[in-house]
Amino acid sequence: MKITFLGAAGEVTGSQHLIETDSRRILLDCGLFQGHREESYLKNSQFAYPPESLDAVFLSHGHMDHCGNIPQLYSKGFRGPIFCTSATADIAEIMLKDSAHIQAEDARYMAKKLEEKHPPIEPLYSQDDVIEVAKQFERLEYHEWHELGEDLKVRFLDAGHILGSAIIELKIKDQREWRHLVFTGDLGRRDLPLLRDPETIEGCEILISESTYGNRVHEKATDLKEELFQIIDEAYRVEGRVIIPAFSLGRTQQIIYYLNDLYNEKRLPHIPIFVDSPLSTKLVSVFRHHIHEMDNEVQAVIESDRDLFGFSLLDYVSTREESIALNKRKGAFVVIAGSGMCENGRVRHHLKNGIEKIENTVVLMGYQAAHTLGRRLVNRVPKVKIFDRYYQVKAKVVQLSGLSGHADVVDFKWWYEESAKRGNIGQVFLVHGEPESATALSELIRDQCDLEPIIPQYQQSFEV
Repeated sequence: MKITFLGAAGEVTGSQHLIETDSRRILLDCGLFQGHREESYLKNSQFAYPPESLDAVFLSHGHMDHCGNIPQLYSKGFRGPIFCTSATADIAEIMLKDSAHIQAEDARYMAKKLEEKHPPIEPLYSQDDVIEVAKQFERLEYHEWHELGEDLKVRFLDAGHILGSAIIELKIKDQREWRHLVFTGDLGRRDLPLLRDPETIEGCEILISESTYGNRVHEKATDLKEELFQIIDEAYRVEGRVIIPAFSLGRTQQIIYYLNDLYNEKRLPHIPIFVDSPLSTKLVSVFRHHIHEMDNEVQAVIESDRDLFGFSLLDYVSTREESIALNKRKGAFVVIAGSGMCENGRVRHHLKNGIEKIENTVVLMGYQAAHTLGRRLVNRVPKVKIFDRYYQVKAKVVQLSGLSGHADVVDFKWWYEESAKRGNIGQVFLVHGEPESATALSELIRDQCDLEPIIPQYQQSFEV
């Protein structure tokens, strides 16, 4: 068996791993590289294999760095099945349509900016490509072994990362011998709101494991609800706005869940709350549809509250006109809008109109990457540029952590120890991590593995 690492190798974007046997060529994930425009476009526009030669794609979850380049596989000839959970199929279709829309807009914008002789930058794929490739999703249930031929079986376990995320467990026949390979996708954390805890495995010969936070310990999520309450309660008293930039998938739904909880406890002040993100609104409908795939706490709550994502103080903003109207609204209110690092989306308009007022609060949820507006706000710079103008930062800026969906050192230690108790773990490949975090995780798990963990680099192949 040959494994070639074609993305998320030595970095944390563009997840894509090619598995080749004497009879099969299958792909684990097909994500978008996200980074500098020219480098990303070059990596995203080329495949290291003929797409039509793939027998199947196995998709771990619906984040863009794992599913975002699947439509281009279709546009270049792939017509095989894409195996994933039902929730992942629903999420991925919405995310990919949004991606195609953004790419088309970016192409139009760049066409105006580029010099006349510069070749046009084309979108990687179209809405039609998304519609067609979505027909190739094959939905599989968790926990069952699915026979996909005489030489291939698959089972999905819950990864606990986002709704629908899966640990992919494969049994593949190669040279007349069955091989046991596991791909963690993005491994989640225990005790996150809405999500079931990640499941452990019963050992394996080959393990491809993420390592994003292999050198970090996260704050606990349990304190975050109380911190949100304190911020909103103060805004209610001083008649200020609370602006929450949040990722549309996962983070927004978790925040709404906490606010719904406070409402049910009769602790939430009588303050209007708006979700100003069409993408988030579409994804909430997926969460409602898959409510029974969430954790035991959610199952207990829905016995008395049929809608965890709706209550009398909460409104979902649909039109651009309604979004603009919020900026003229008087009094206290909360607005949750994309994007999570303040680089795109409607949140920039809310920041532009609210950042210079001392009674307002900006709540940044989690990590803010370097060179983003979110990072500049975390660093408390006195002035920030939004669109084409500088604004004084007079609003209070608060950073809340605890909702990261990736396993940290504590979670990895638990997962590897428990999995090793159930069966031997052979060769481990650590992907989806910067070199420092992958190296730290390699040290942490060495005693749980039969062989020294390997940290593969981009386009590196291994015979196993």
